[in-house]
Amino acid sequence: MFAVPQEIKIISVTKLNRFAKQVLESEVGQVWVSGEISNFTRAASGHWYFTLKDDNAQVRTCMFKGANQKLSFTPKHGDKVVVRANLSLYEARGDYQLIAVNMEPEGVGQLKQAFEALKLNLQAEGLFAQETKKPLPKVINKIGVVTSPTGAAIHDILHVLQRRNPAIEVIVYPSMVQGEGAAKSIVNQIETANRRNEVDVLIVGRGGGSLEDLWSFNEEVVARAIFASTLAVVSAVGHEVDVTIADFVADARAATPSAAAEMLSEDMQELENNINTRKRALMRALHYQLDTKTNNSSQAFERLQVQHPEKLLEQHNQSLDYLYARLSAQHPSKKIQQQSDALAYLQNRLFAKHPSLNISLGKEKLAQLQSRLVQALPKTLEAHQERVEKRAKALQYLSPAKQIAENTSSLTKLNKRLHAANKQSLKDKQVQFANITNMLNTVSPLATLSRGYSISLKDKALITSLSAVNENDTITTKLHDGEFTAKVLSKNYTK
Repeated sequence: MFAVPQEIKIISVTKLNRFAKQVLESEVGQVWVSGEISNFTRAASGHWYFTLKDDNAQVRTCMFKGANQKLSFTPKHGDKVVVRANLSLYEARGDYQLIAVNMEPEGVGQLKQAFEALKLNLQAEGLFAQETKKPLPKVINKIGVVTSPTGAAIHDILHVLQRRNPAIEVIVYPSMVQGEGAAKSIVNQIETANRRNEVDVLIVGRGGGSLEDLWSFNEEVVARAIFASTLAVVSAVGHEVDVTIADFVADARAATPSAAAEMLSEDMQELENNINTRKRALMRALHYQLDTKTNNSSQAFERLQVQHPEKLLEQHNQSLDYLYARLSAQHPSKKIQQQSDALAYLQNRLFAKHPSLNISLGKEKLAQLQSRLVQALPKTLEAHQERVEKRAKALQYLSPAKQIAENTSSLTKLNKRLHAANKQSLKDKQVQFANITNMLNTVSPLATLSRGYSISLKDKALITSLSAVNENDTITTKLHDGEFTAKVLSKNYTK
């Protein structure tokens, strides 16, 4: 037996495997691995066990039930896939293995890897930053659309706008939306729209499709063209579940082309309802003002009636009657009678002293007082009547009747002007809609086909040059009433 030096540390196999597992999981972490599936086994627990291999090596892989239930497909022996997995080690056997958390078919997986890599790079550059987003214009009269002129997207957009607000003008910037050269075509049309600067906002998008079909909207050149656009850009690519790089860079994202049209158009019915609501509110306000003025006028009339000269005259008459009653109670004749009685009494008592002189003086004084009283009464009544007339004139000057009549006339004129303006606006919108319809018919590719022209496609791609086809290629030719398939027998270039 050999002696073991004390400085050498001896560990068990369990500790060794545990240490190796910790190193693998902490230092390497999550990786993307492509390869071919073999020895695929589905355990009773729902976990998947398989070997991932290529021409020169292989690695054991496990995908637990919680992860594989999220997949949209079940792999089989021979499938080429891309797996996102954590590097680990099975301690019991010391087997190096992968713990898969996601899986995609090889082509889709590689595209998703490229998508995530570009997304991280552009996000780091700030192309997704919220503060760089341009606000959508509040008033939109023209919408530019960068898409295929024959695709479903433009038809959906036009259908929505026709239903919601046919007054909005649409300018199509025709572009390829899939296949080789599509990204460059989209960039050129975005730059053209910005150079012309003839629309208020730009929609960039297409209808739904596979990840490969939508890939042109994940190209870096398209993302940078959208970011550089001076026009506000709405990304409308595919269906609601589809997400592209263009969605992150654009100033706004719509789930579908139809949703983009909904976002950028104001519903004419809703607008008309708002106008009718405001009209009713205006009429209610006018009626309220009119009722208020009428009530104020009635209250002023009632106050005027209370202070009417006739009322005041009646009150003065009552006062005069009261004064007359008091005057009658103190009339000189009664005093004379009293003094006569007193004189008679005194005459009976005083025979020696005759009171004729005092009586004569008293009669003269009483006559003077009666004369002054008779003269003062008409003047007092006349002064009261003058004050009553002045107050009546002041009340007539302050009467709101004239102001009510003027306000009523002004409201009538404003109502007529409002009806005339609404009628003229509706007429202008009808003329504008007719002009837009004529323009759309003019640029429609169907009209061109109806004049005897045709469109030839190879593998669903538009043939624009003789160099795009070869002998024995199968091509599809579209006419205005259908299409046919033909084979290229020969090519002749025009000199």
